[in-house]
Amino acid sequence: MTKVWKKGRGKLGPMAPLLGRWKAKADTPMGPVTCVRHYEAFGEKYVRLEAEWTFSAKGAPKSYRETCFFGPDSDGVLTFWSYTSDGKKSSGKLADASDLHAQAVCFEAQMDAGLARQTFWPADSGGMHWVVEAKTKKGWSRLADHHYRPA
Repeated sequence: MTKVWKKGRGKLGPMAPLLGRWKAKADTPMGPVTCVRHYEAFGEKYVRLEAEWTFSAKGAPKSYRETCFFGPDSDGVLTFWSYTSDGKKSSGKLADASDLHAQAVCFEAQMDAGLARQTFWPADSGGMHWVVEAKTKKGWSRLADHHYRPA
């Protein structure tokens, strides 16, 4: 059964289609990976993401974890705050990615290497797409591309 992609109301409205548990398998430079992302309400003002990437290639790190919160910042802008198992942290704000899909939910963050974005949108075959891209002089360069299905 395909999950309906419908944004909700209020500040957290764009997060509504993401709520639930999602699973993807993808090839990466570190070998095959399985990623599970779980988005759930955290009180009334936040959504919490728990994500785990499990790598299966010999010599690759076994797993990588992320805890992330989405909610309004002090100016009321939907923002994310991410903390990862390798000690990194980042934050970014809701942005436009209509160049990828009319229903895209996108967050941009200023990283050490420059501007990056993570974007989600419904997949025609069911589930959702999730990509991470870095801004270059020629446009957006894709770093990760996963197709998630409800888990």
